[in-house]
Amino acid sequence: MATLLYRLGRFSFRRRGRIAAVWLLLLTLLGIGAATLMGPTSDKFSMPGTESQRALDDLGRQFPQADGATGTIVVVAPEGTKLDPAAVAPVVGEASGIDGVIAAMDPFRTGAVSQDGRYALVQVQFDKGVDEVTDEQKSAYEAVGADAEGLRVEHGGEVMGGEVEVGSTEALGVLVAAVVLVVTFGSLVAAGMTLLNALIGVAVGMAGLFSLTSVIELTSTAPILALMLGLAVGIDYSLFITSRYRQYLGEGLAPEEAAGRATGTAGSAVVFAGATVVIALAGLSVVGIPFLSIMGLAAAGTVAVAVLVALTLLPAFLSFAGRKILPRKQRRAGGPTFEKGTTEKGTTGKSTADKSPAPEGFGFTWGRLVTRLRVPLLIAGILGLGALTLPAQDMRIALPDAGTAAEGSPAREAYDLTSEGFGEGFNGRLIAVVNGKDAQATGTAVEQATALIKDTDGVLAVAPPQLNEQGTTALLAIIPEAGPTAVATEDAVQEIRDRVAGVEGADIALTGATALGIDVSEKLAAALPVYLLLVVGLSILLLMLVFRSFLVPLKAALGFLLTVGATFGITVAIFQEGHLAGLVGVDTPGPLVSFLPILLIGILFGLAMDYEVFLVSRMREDFVHGADPQAAMVSGMGHNARVVTAAALIMTSVFGGFVLLDDPIIKSIGFALAVGVVIDAFVVRMTLVPAVMSLLGRAAWWLPRSVDKVLPDLDIEGEKLNPRPAPETREKTPVPV
Repeated sequence: MATLLYRLGRFSFRRRGRIAAVWLLLLTLLGIGAATLMGPTSDKFSMPGTESQRALDDLGRQFPQADGATGTIVVVAPEGTKLDPAAVAPVVGEASGIDGVIAAMDPFRTGAVSQDGRYALVQVQFDKGVDEVTDEQKSAYEAVGADAEGLRVEHGGEVMGGEVEVGSTEALGVLVAAVVLVVTFGSLVAAGMTLLNALIGVAVGMAGLFSLTSVIELTSTAPILALMLGLAVGIDYSLFITSRYRQYLGEGLAPEEAAGRATGTAGSAVVFAGATVVIALAGLSVVGIPFLSIMGLAAAGTVAVAVLVALTLLPAFLSFAGRKILPRKQRRAGGPTFEKGTTEKGTTGKSTADKSPAPEGFGFTWGRLVTRLRVPLLIAGILGLGALTLPAQDMRIALPDAGTAAEGSPAREAYDLTSEGFGEGFNGRLIAVVNGKDAQATGTAVEQATALIKDTDGVLAVAPPQLNEQGTTALLAIIPEAGPTAVATEDAVQEIRDRVAGVEGADIALTGATALGIDVSEKLAAALPVYLLLVVGLSILLLMLVFRSFLVPLKAALGFLLTVGATFGITVAIFQEGHLAGLVGVDTPGPLVSFLPILLIGILFGLAMDYEVFLVSRMREDFVHGADPQAAMVSGMGHNARVVTAAALIMTSVFGGFVLLDDPIIKSIGFALAVGVVIDAFVVRMTLVPAVMSLLGRAAWWLPRSVDKVLPDLDIEGEKLNPRPAPETREKTPVPV
């Protein structure tokens, strides 16, 4: 592996113009494809195999007029007064006149008026689904009632859903990343080149992703997640290779040779770190939930592109940058001078400059400190992360509703007014779909089901049935007493399903946004252990290939469990329980987004293995080149602690930029990822991992001979790029204390 990437790095360095032209051409073609082929994203959550999805499918076939998007217009009279039917009628008429609206229901005819007569709900039915409702139709819907004098009119319902806008808030994350790069490298050219390389990779990945939206259904969250991850790992991978390149230049290697070796060693770590992230994200497909599979595959694609860009375009940029990649002070000092025959296009030349040892950085000091205090640090770290995990035992998950939307948004205003006038249950209405073989069978089943549902705990009311033209399919609107994400509503859904299961002569299925959310949560909870086992198992095997060790991959997996537990605990404490929620802009605490746990596990595991590979690969590299295990650990920390710190700060800033968005899904994902990266990088990988490696010593690299013979030699540490030292060299290497 190292030899192959070494050759690729040198080739890209020599053919810099061609490599850059190929990537720019690819970016242009994909950009044109995205501009011409890009289709709309979707907010639909389809759940094959669940009762709620089956009911929705039946509804589309048997009751197509009720299969379109719905909206709810809340009309409120001034305090102390009642609504006048004549004043509400123009609002109903205006809604009915919107293009694509089948019907707008007069609340005084449907009984959707509060007991005090102050609140009314105008139900609006569109002829097409949410994804097919045009922006013009949405604008017309939001303008209904704007001229209603003396009345407050708010607009809610599923038709109000929209795409998440990415703007200036996320740019703050990129700005912080740029500052971190400048501080790390001490060179504007190095920082700008690294950032530009990552941005080109993200642009290529996103353009390719949007080009596919004409043939695949892409959820609105998927591009944001792909952008978030592609940008973060793109910067980190470029940072890692560039840092190794500068290190080789400082050791006196000619630029082309330095680029080849940096790509061969650091590039090997990037390949396997990226492969781990891709495995974790692509593994989301095994859950069997289409929207989650799309999110995982989209993000995996951008990560794969980031790896390819780092291995090919970055060496070309290094060739363009020349000596400007070094800090100005080092350039003024003259830097290394190469022997005759080893110019910038040389291959194996060594510098003739003074090779006095460079001062050791904080990483070496920290590595030695961890060696001395390894047991206390292990105990403190494990106990501390364990304490942070405690709130996770009360974690609840659900699909987000308008009750968690940003305060002041139209959807939130409509939700709050509906709860105020009618109770929270009106925001979480359920639909029972009754399908009989004929009208008589359907009618009988409707009567029985209505009686059973009305007698269910947690049910406030059941509306009269709505029948299709043939009378074979009926809809029963059910109003629960509690809100859509309340435990009482979840219990009511399960009890209703149990009760109507015994009704004969018709098939009865419960659906609606609330029931669908409950089904999503249950299916994800059932799939989580399988997914965790698959991803962790495959990644342990991959790390075993990388490090040729049994204990190192096991340690990496156990460290990840500490990371994810503490991350869940902190996220639950803030987003669900409301502690310090105002600091991250959470207006109303509530259950976590149902797919956050499984998504977080997939992404965090991949990113955690990034830092594991970056740190431990250098330890392994020094060990196979003759260093004592303790010295190899300190060397790995010394050479890579600064890079890993910068990488973690960059990822945290990129993810943290998404916390500033109002969308509750993106906000919670960005927050959890940012917190997870901080915990994993600084507590687990840079504290607990070196402490464990110090305790294990040579045993860390133990692998049964039978397994060692079977595993292929991937040589990510670049052992074949250097002559192997004599065995006695390892034994005589002094151990830092």
